[in-house]
Amino acid sequence: MRLTVDDGTEIEVLDVAGPARAPALLLVHGFGGAKEDFGDHLEALARTHRVVTFDHRGHGQSGAPADPASYTLDRLVDDVLAVADALGINAFRLLGHSMGGMVARRLVLAHPDRVEALVLMGTGPGAVPDLDRAGVEIAGVVALDQGMGALKALLDEHAPLESPAGRRLREERPGYQEFADRKLLAMAPVAWATLILEIQDQPDQLADLVRVTCPTLVVVGEQDGAFLGPSRAMADRIPGASLVVVPDAGHSPQFENPSVWWEAVDGFLHRAAAAVGGR
Repeated sequence: MRLTVDDGTEIEVLDVAGPARAPALLLVHGFGGAKEDFGDHLEALARTHRVVTFDHRGHGQSGAPADPASYTLDRLVDDVLAVADALGINAFRLLGHSMGGMVARRLVLAHPDRVEALVLMGTGPGAVPDLDRAGVEIAGVVALDQGMGALKALLDEHAPLESPAGRRLREERPGYQEFADRKLLAMAPVAWATLILEIQDQPDQLADLVRVTCPTLVVVGEQDGAFLGPSRAMADRIPGASLVVVPDAGHSPQFENPSVWWEAVDGFLHRAAAAVGGR
């Protein structure tokens, strides 16, 4: 379905019904990703949850405003809440991956009453460590001036989140490389150029995470070098948080080591259900 949020942007939403009165689980994808990033697990998750996922503005099948001011992390928080509100969902479990985890982190800090349980996956409390800001500025100019095809050629040579597990996945899973390419090429150049700087210029919220009171899981691939340290720091800061480091996985453990990822997330959701009285 398509929902129109308050600034007129259309958001493409997938709403997978679970059992009657099942709790809601919102899945928020990362920068350059799409709602299909969770596709392998939707059916299993829907056995116990109403599962909702969507394409961020400027990504996938969602609308892409031309104004760079339309692309901020706070605007993405508003979009998550707008999707939940449009579907009549007040409180929900929330899983955010990479940039989606940054959105989830901001959301739980600003609206703690909305989040019953939280999964922060392959993400951090602030900017991506060691990412070359000058380099991403240049890449943004390439996207705006030459298009996403030219940007893809540049990123193919300089992949900051590359890992052995990611390379193995592309080699062993038929169609995965094409899937990754389609996601990038579908992204609006203005969204790429603006959001990458939003990510790098955001304030660090590690100290604020002590205020998170809902059950929390931090999950990260052992080869996800950019986010392994930040994930450990977040798990240490959030009261009662659990940390799972997924072996033989990089930035997308739900694809790279799905059985271990599933065991961690499904087990956490079951424990969280008990902690919030079945809701």
